[in-house]
Amino acid sequence: MLERKDIEEVKWGIIGCGDVTEKKSGPAFNKIANSSLIAVMRRDAAKAKDYAMRHGVRKWYDDANQLIDDPEVNAIYIATPPLQHEDYTLRALAAGKPVYVEKPMTLNAASGIRMRDAAEKYNVKLSVAHYRRAQPMFLKVKSLLDARAIGAVKVVQLQMLQPESSDLIAGSDTNWRLDPAISGGGLFHDLAPHQLDLMIHFFGEAVKSSGISLNQSNPYGVDDLVTGHILFKSGVVFNGTWCFSVAERLDICEIIGNEGKISFPMFGNKITLSKNGDEEEFIFDALPHVQQPMIEEVVKYFLGKANNPCTADQAVQSMQLMDSFTKK
Repeated sequence: MLERKDIEEVKWGIIGCGDVTEKKSGPAFNKIANSSLIAVMRRDAAKAKDYAMRHGVRKWYDDANQLIDDPEVNAIYIATPPLQHEDYTLRALAAGKPVYVEKPMTLNAASGIRMRDAAEKYNVKLSVAHYRRAQPMFLKVKSLLDARAIGAVKVVQLQMLQPESSDLIAGSDTNWRLDPAISGGGLFHDLAPHQLDLMIHFFGEAVKSSGISLNQSNPYGVDDLVTGHILFKSGVVFNGTWCFSVAERLDICEIIGNEGKISFPMFGNKITLSKNGDEEEFIFDALPHVQQPMIEEVVKYFLGKANNPCTADQAVQSMQLMDSFTKK
């Protein structure tokens, strides 16, 4: 198979210019060297036009095929709800345009595998927006682990407890995150990919996983309590709990080694290193656009100057873990 030539400047088109792109990702495309946002698409033409005008984007569409077929667009960012991720990814890859797709990668692992296989078939680059991998705070966690700051890691304890109306959830016109046909399975499928991908990034391949998933009180009929257990090939054991129907708000991940502990929230700015009775804190400034560090790495990858910061294979692994917790 002939290898495609790397592009010299990434000229982005966004499919799904909704709320998540307003601040988290959209503005970042124009703040990175050799990268520019030139087109956006949304099925609501008035909203697509409004987004383009407010963000200084030259082109807007209400049809994804028109954006994909635009000869000036040479890379696609897919920021729709997960239901459309596979279809739009396959269309863009078939058109020879590299794809950066939002997390969760798609609805389930089987769909993710089809996306991965399509990238291989068409020999087109595909990267997944597990953007915490590139943020300074989580780079620091990984550097502490790599330096064996807490010795050999033994166990990870994660708790994500939130009320039904959590402010951690990005805004949207409709409550699609509570429709499994669109989201894959409630708020767990929206938030857990962040945490599970980091566990894969930190500890490598999982060899065994299982969990419990049930609806305790959600009026929409989706599961609002999930527990998950993972054994990594490295010997690390992970235990996680996600509950979205409690009064308490708790967001904590504790990585425990034989010489100390690293604690941090997934939606916060402080790491605590506990060792020998002492604590050291690392505080991080809030990022104006949380995806900008990841998008910068994706641009380098699309330009042929760096490796893929999150491969389809890695993202499929997080989908497989979620499927095993929820018995899909």
